[in-house]
Amino acid sequence: MKKLRWWLLRRRLRSIELLVLDVDGVLTDGGLWFDAEGQLIKRFDVRDGLGIRLLQQAGLHIAFLSGGQGGATEVRARQLGISHCLVGIKDKPAALTALQNELGVSAEQTAFVGDDLNDLAVRPVVGLLFAPADACWPVRRGADAVLRRQGGHGAVRELAERILQGRGRWGHLSRDGWKDRND
Repeated sequence: MKKLRWWLLRRRLRSIELLVLDVDGVLTDGGLWFDAEGQLIKRFDVRDGLGIRLLQQAGLHIAFLSGGQGGATEVRARQLGISHCLVGIKDKPAALTALQNELGVSAEQTAFVGDDLNDLAVRPVVGLLFAPADACWPVRRGADAVLRRQGGHGAVRELAERILQGRGRWGHLSRDGWKDRND
């Protein structure tokens, strides 16, 4: 399947109201680290976090949707003010559809970033599917676009910048910088 060019996606990116992110392999590099007590430790990219904050300020709903559990994801969601942190999910399409109904957002207004086979299942319920550069081949093949950055290394930030560019909000940010606001 031929990937859509970013300039063709620009109009569709403008209509996105809900960005749903898989966690392991998208917000993290997919590695699972355990301390001596068996507690799960995950590494998140701070630039992805700022990209999420910028999208929130632009009015987008952001959600985490993960089959995994362990606590680190919930902590990161709280740090970023993400109220829709769905973990331990076995049926991603059903959970995503329920979230869309709760928020009053259509499939066409929803984008999803995933990296592995269980993420392909959401394809019928989203308008746009994105894959990090290091996603498994079937996800890259089925995605509308493949990001240049790898999961856990700025892939979410890359997409955030593209969405903000499509909405005409990136120019002033890249010129004047960003100041955190509580609005």
